Amino acid sequence: MTGPDILDDTTGDYDRLETELVAQDRDAARVAAADVDERSARRLVDELIEGDVVTPIPDHRILVHEPSSKPFESITQLAVFHRGWQAATDADAEDD
Repeated sequence: MTGPDILDDTTGDYDRLETELVAQDRDAARVAAADVDERSARRLVDELIEGDVVTPIPDHRILVHEPSSKPFESITQLAVFHRGWQAATDADAEDD
């Protein structure tokens, strides 16, 4: 036999392992946006309202995230969205 034995070739296993490790590193670096409870969401949205990042529209019972112009009916959804939006904005700034 002159070539490598196909049963001993572990290149595919190594590639899969490396891909999995890169994915785990990427996941670890991301912001955990889904871990927002009602209390922390309310506190974050209050801070965003004070900072003019979010505008409440009481007549329609919505909150508008000004940088993205997205309306939200739920404080928790707004908080999760803002955390993800902020993480993406920060990542874009680091890339530049």
